[in-house]
Amino acid sequence: MRLLLMLILPLSLGGCLAKTALDVATMPVKAVGWTADKLTTSQKEADEKRGRELRKEEERRAKEERRRQKEIKRQRDQIDGESSY
Repeated sequence: MRLLLMLILPLSLGGCLAKTALDVATMPVKAVGWTADKLTTSQKEADEKRGRELRKEEERRAKEERRRQKEIKRQRDQIDGESSY
């Protein structure tokens, strides 16, 4: 029984060992690819980031304009209130 196990075990582990050897051999290539991907920005990513920045700037300007208009209206109402006395 032991002899049979000793003969079958290496055959069944052969695939696992080959897969492990392949994984070990390709690991540096995958690591370099992953690092390069994380450190570089594609043109699409750069365009998306610029678009987000532009939208945020537009929103900030619109908010500031609404605040200015509100302040002008408040001042006009205040002047109208004072002149009616």
